[in-house]
Amino acid sequence: MRLHLVPHIHRATHRIGLYLADLREHGLSQGEAHVLAQLAAKAPATIRDLHQGLAHKRSTLTSILDRLAERGFITREAGVSDRRTFVITLTARGRQVAREVLDHVIDLERAVARCVTPADINGFQNVIKAVEEEAHRLTARRK
Repeated sequence: MRLHLVPHIHRATHRIGLYLADLREHGLSQGEAHVLAQLAAKAPATIRDLHQGLAHKRSTLTSILDRLAERGFITREAGVSDRRTFVITLTARGRQVAREVLDHVIDLERAVARCVTPADINGFQNVIKAVEEEAHRLTARRK
């Protein structure tokens, strides 16, 4: 059987990583850039919010957050109503870099939107959602 989806998703993900590397003055990994972009769009956020938005393994997300905290981009504080929850907040420096990352990603999305129709985007969103859900379902079934 010829693969029609996964190789293209993999290649696109790799290309997005290379695109994000254009922000090399900040020395961000792809994972760090995605976390900052998510925080730029909605911060503060809990670790659960970030996990739901990015689907990283918890240990991977913790490592990314450790690196961002060490570099002074974020702070982590225990939640007020639930001390077991950590709230992630951008620092002033983190807000600046996160906004640059988000703007860079927005530029890519706008460029793509000029190449396709709204119906193409809707169809893509349906397919990518199905890929994500089936990968999650099949992984959960094996555990």
